[in-house]
Amino acid sequence: MIANYGKKIKMKSENQIRAFSVLGNIAIVNFPDGLKSGHHRRTPKDFQEKSLLGAKKKFAQEILKNNKAVRTVLEKSGKFKGRLRKMETRFVAGEKTKEVIYRENNCVFRFNVDTTYFSPRLSNERKEIADAVKPNEEVLVMFAGVAPFSIVIARNSMAKKVYSNEINREANKYAKLNIELNKVKERVELIGGDIKRVVKRLSSHPPPHPSAPSAQGKINARDFNLIPSKFDVIVMPRPQLKDSFLHEAFMLSKKGTRIYYYDFCAVDDIDKIVEKVKREAGLARRNIKILKVKKAGEIAPYKVRVRVDFKVLS
Repeated sequence: MIANYGKKIKMKSENQIRAFSVLGNIAIVNFPDGLKSGHHRRTPKDFQEKSLLGAKKKFAQEILKNNKAVRTVLEKSGKFKGRLRKMETRFVAGEKTKEVIYRENNCVFRFNVDTTYFSPRLSNERKEIADAVKPNEEVLVMFAGVAPFSIVIARNSMAKKVYSNEINREANKYAKLNIELNKVKERVELIGGDIKRVVKRLSSHPPPHPSAPSAQGKINARDFNLIPSKFDVIVMPRPQLKDSFLHEAFMLSKKGTRIYYYDFCAVDDIDKIVEKVKREAGLARRNIKILKVKKAGEIAPYKVRVRVDFKVLS
């Protein structure tokens, strides 16, 4: 359950309106500059720290009082970093935990906000893609994290099988737990590791025979011959990285594969993302058809997440 995501309340002590995000049982606050270290230079250091802590705790208590589902308040102390998209938070008030229980799209997810990445803003995206998956299709989700896309697709579509790839070992631990919590163990399989290495492994063996047994659960080295080397649908909710990973997606695609590719750009540069997709297709010697281009959320002033849907024709 997500409660009042992005709700704004007034911090009387700073006379500012601040937004906080709620992930199930945890509220995450990005405090204004006036409540961050180094901004109260007129006071002694010890008094300053005590004053900061008091103001933050007062703000946190307001959140706990007005949001019954919230049991813990954390301070966001750093941005998402690197390919693993880890965030830094500090405990402020409530129950001392960083583990979230979050519900969406008839699914439940458990994860640690510091060691794994999860975006509630992609809830509608997950459902939209799940609705587009056709019966008996085999789906690959790259950059799957704790498996929200994979599980929502499995729970809300008639996909034959969903393969969930993630490089973050901690995220894979939670993904395995989430697969069990949502009772989709027979329909979602984890493929841990770098997608570039996974592609090499998959391309080195023939596709599995239709009667081959499933590798239910987490794929290990001896089970790679049970994974299809080509997929009907590829979902790419990738982080902000220089590498598009479209080369790997094309290697795992066949005639008719639909790819849902996410990227980030300035509001006025969406056409450049589409051109990049076309250019990458040309380099891979693949013929594609753009099916849809949409804004999938604002991530900063004048900067958006973009989703490009396209089909591989040959």
